[in-house]
Amino acid sequence: MSDGRLPVRRRWVRWTIGVIVILFVLAIGWVAIRGIGAVNSLQEVAASSSKLKQAIGEGDLDRAASLSSRIAHHAGSAHDLTSDPIWHGFGLLPWLGPNFSAVSEVAAIADDVASDALVPVLQAADELDLASLGLSGGAVDLAPFAQIEPSLADASATLTSAETRAIRIDADATLPPLADAVREMRSTVTQAATVVGALHGASALLPSMLGAEGPRNYVLAMQNNAELRSSGGIIGAIALLHAENGRITLVQQASVPDFPALETPLPLSESTVALFEDRPGRYMQNLTSIPDFTEAGPAIATRWQNRFGQPVDGVIAVDAVMTETLVAATGPLTFGPFSATEETVVGLLLSEIYAAVPDPLAQDEIFSQAAGALLSAALTQADPKDLVAALSASADERRIRIWSAHEDEEAILSASTLGGALPEDDTQTHVGVLLNDTTGGKMDFYADAAITTSIGTCEGEPTTQVTVTWKNDAPADAGTSLPPYVTADGFYGVPAGSTRTLITVYGPEGAAPSHIDRDGEEASVQTALLGSRSAVQHEVLLAPGESSKITVEFQGTGAGERLTVVDHTPMVDTPETSREQLRCAS
Repeated sequence: MSDGRLPVRRRWVRWTIGVIVILFVLAIGWVAIRGIGAVNSLQEVAASSSKLKQAIGEGDLDRAASLSSRIAHHAGSAHDLTSDPIWHGFGLLPWLGPNFSAVSEVAAIADDVASDALVPVLQAADELDLASLGLSGGAVDLAPFAQIEPSLADASATLTSAETRAIRIDADATLPPLADAVREMRSTVTQAATVVGALHGASALLPSMLGAEGPRNYVLAMQNNAELRSSGGIIGAIALLHAENGRITLVQQASVPDFPALETPLPLSESTVALFEDRPGRYMQNLTSIPDFTEAGPAIATRWQNRFGQPVDGVIAVDAVMTETLVAATGPLTFGPFSATEETVVGLLLSEIYAAVPDPLAQDEIFSQAAGALLSAALTQADPKDLVAALSASADERRIRIWSAHEDEEAILSASTLGGALPEDDTQTHVGVLLNDTTGGKMDFYADAAITTSIGTCEGEPTTQVTVTWKNDAPADAGTSLPPYVTADGFYGVPAGSTRTLITVYGPEGAAPSHIDRDGEEASVQTALLGSRSAVQHEVLLAPGESSKITVEFQGTGAGERLTVVDHTPMVDTPETSREQLRCAS
């Protein structure tokens, strides 16, 4: 006969379950309250950061210091609220856990940036007007750069670390609103790391490169994107710049006919020869076909030195499309019989000029005049703040590449995007698309491209799929309506109006092609190794209006990584890049 009481064991089970439920409810309340506070603090960080950027740009350092203190306070608060054991415990839960971990990591990154990057940047801003980089009257004041280098080095190191951590946050595993916030934060940190890294590089390099320790000479190679090469376009106009005590002057101008083809080609890497035979080593205009600018730069310098005898301290390659951002900074430009604005300069230089001036030698002269006028206007007329913004935008689009003959400088340059070296896979995996015209004309003004990547597993192997859609967008009557100089008029075996292009796709480091097709069918290809990257090259011939789709799957070490970015040849119109769901072609 029972006395109505539960057995001791059952009572203990009920009590234990009850305590666990109460503790879990309390924990949920705890993280909910702290989460709301953390989100509010992070929103204050975002709002103040936008105002801080404006204050630094305007040179209002008192306001910047006040905003910096506010950012540091709110970032520290968000970090404190999301770093206790209960919060980290929720981060271990399935499904919801990645959301807690993401908020915690975002708060920690914001705290580190506020504590260890903002103060050094403000110290640098106090020493040098970051809106002008010391540019005034065509010369750069080099004295402050040595003073700000240590501060910027600290800030750059902090932001680089923050960028690495931000990239590792798996935004795809979080709820949509948080995923958007993580991506926005990641973009902001990357932008800050890029800008401050560039400023640090400038503080370390500019004094010596602009002649503080002795005069320097640089070859300036201007690339024409209407005839594509790996780093942007065929070399058209070329010039020699002289830098001394921060002042830059244009010393000499030349054009491709000044550099006749070599009977004995310059020595080239095996990968360059595998893709392009010895043409880059023979023809000045093809040197920018070389995928790695650490190889192309010294070759361009050698051609100049052998032709004119002047010693060269470095090479700067820029493309024609960056004239758009430069003219936005300088105002309308006049050269030869032409006037150009921000809206018209690219179309004029890469298309209209060929109809207006049929003689190639006259075209070269006008290109040289345009280059000289633009350089002069940039150094003497442009608002320094606008000029710095224009150069930064072009550098972000990989439209500027620099090589230095001085080893200490080249070590810094080659590790940055300005150096134009092939990328290395570290926190991110890189794939790439190189475009080289073999039409012999200027038809790539009408080229259009789209690049998609797909990441996943095929046949049990980690897989990265790269798809390139290439289109000849020239008018249907291009063969007769466009000038022969633009179409090449069949001189190189391509029907007038059609385009012939070498499209090179390279994969992650250590991965090999497992499937290759063009428009769903197998086609003959060239292959090469770019360092530890496999490259596959198709030759594509298209009539006006035609397009072709190339698909390459890579499998092996480095493939299948979610954080995969696409590098590509800078075109007149930037290719659309996107991520799609993987459909295994193999």
